[in-house]
Amino acid sequence: MSLVTLSQVLQPALRDGYAVAGLVTLGWEDMRAYVAAAEAEDCPVILQAGPSCREHTPLPVLGAMFRHLAETASVPVVAHLDHGYTTEECRIAIDSGFTSVMYDGSRKPLARNIDETAAIVDMAHAAGVSCEGEIGFVGYSGGEISAGTDPDEAARFARDTGVDAMAISVGNVHLQQDRQGGLDEERIRAIEAVTQVPLVIHGGSGVPVAQRRALAHGSAICKFNIGTELRMAFGRALRAAVERDPDRFDRVQILRETHEPLVAATRTVLSALKRG
Repeated sequence: MSLVTLSQVLQPALRDGYAVAGLVTLGWEDMRAYVAAAEAEDCPVILQAGPSCREHTPLPVLGAMFRHLAETASVPVVAHLDHGYTTEECRIAIDSGFTSVMYDGSRKPLARNIDETAAIVDMAHAAGVSCEGEIGFVGYSGGEISAGTDPDEAARFARDTGVDAMAISVGNVHLQQDRQGGLDEERIRAIEAVTQVPLVIHGGSGVPVAQRRALAHGSAICKFNIGTELRMAFGRALRAAVERDPDRFDRVQILRETHEPLVAATRTVLSALKRG
């Protein structure tokens, strides 16, 4: 069984200078392809259940799916709750077999974010589970604007919460479909100088691949969350499969044709981050 915690994959990444991909899942087809890609690249992978995934699939079901894939995987697999907004969500995820939870209090005042995140960390650690927190709100493409992480606040957050990983806001944006932006490396270096915790970039799809690669191997950023980029690859493959035979109606046959294109796209993501 290759089911592991977030700390078990991020601490080696921090020590040896590489990053692990947190891949946002929406269903069986993509999570299965993600694990196949990780096995082909011989690197760990973090399967993430975000809010949109949880809207249509209950956490206990997702936990069972993640754990089933991990049991037969030849590489380490983390079962991760992405953007948990309540204590109850995090508790259900832990009870459902997740090995990592991310509590997102980034919209809240600093002191409240610290207190609430610290309580989730205590609950998670008591169950042998890792916890990621977020300091400095990461906005959404076409929606809420990001609020950059203050290095002094990051130092306080890391110290007072005891998180195993810390998501930061350094020019990254959720749901970004292009790579025109890039991250604020000066701010990253300032945060690195006052913290020792593995750093996380949400909205990794919007970060140029060259910068992802450079930061994965030359900074404390140990986890890049990738969702939109791979959703787009899945959508293109699905559209092509449907259009190849408009008379087909069996979704199993149609969805089968998304597997190899998604594995290939995922391997490209993983290869830029993994240990050299």
